[in-house]
Amino acid sequence: MTGTIAYLALGSNLGDRLATLAGAYATLAAYPEVTPLQTSRLYETAPVGGPGGQGRFLNAALKIETALGPEALLDACMSVEQGYHRERIIRWDARTLDLDILLYGDAVISTERLEIPHPRMHLRRFVLVPLSDVAADVVHPRLNRTIAELLADLPVENGDVYPVADTWTNPR
Repeated sequence: MTGTIAYLALGSNLGDRLATLAGAYATLAAYPEVTPLQTSRLYETAPVGGPGGQGRFLNAALKIETALGPEALLDACMSVEQGYHRERIIRWDARTLDLDILLYGDAVISTERLEIPHPRMHLRRFVLVPLSDVAADVVHPRLNRTIAELLADLPVENGDVYPVADTWTNPR
């Protein structure tokens, strides 16, 4: 397939988090227009923002090649989320599955539905740590800095992000 390289963030803090992330990976990989190229390690992370009392997240990043355009990829991600009963009631609330498009080639997109690069990715260790596993040398198209450089700028907080598995796409 000739397509665009894109990077996705995956997260879950409700239910069987590992099975959800592995299932989301398998569902995305089943799209004929999506070819997974590389997965990050799996990380457990503290919840950031949103209501208090949330459980910890499992987070990962995925490098793909896709023939889907950015809006169609967003639709695919939202469809996968819905398949895992994602509810969007309170912003940054606990969720069964969260899929975000972080980067789509070197595109800069700002529409009502979609913003690429992800507007807060450079401020979040729970995004940049897994993303650096698969895209450390990739340059952020707005900030003109590599993912590794952006990560190095963020302070480390005790217990915010730590690896729990090197592989996670086939947990059972």
